[in-house]
Order: sequence, then structure tokens, then C-alpha cells
Amino acid sequence: MSLGAHLQELKKKHAHLSAKVEEQQRSPAVDDLSIRELKKEKLRLKEEITRLDS
Repeated sequence: MSLGAHLQELKKKHAHLSAKVEEQQRSPAVDDLSIRELKKEKLRLKEEITRLDS
């Protein structure tokens, strides 16, 4: 997989996690632990994207 394709895949995963976090935050039965884990994964992806994009 080329670097560009890998970056696009990471960005797609990051966007998917963003949508999932927003969806769970709007849910009446909010699971804070689950949201926290999703945000950690989202941040990890963002850091990897930034590192590879530089």
C-alpha cells in the first residue's frame, strides 16, 4: 500500500470515528467509557496522520 493510500485509509477511519462519537454523544444512554475509548483511538489516528503527512 502506498503512503497516500495509507493516509486516505487513516483519514477515512478518523472520520468514521468522529461520526460514531457524535452519534453516541446524542444517544440518551451515553456510555462515557465507550466515548472516551473512541476519542483515544481517534486521537491516535490523528497523531499518526500528522506524523505521516509531515
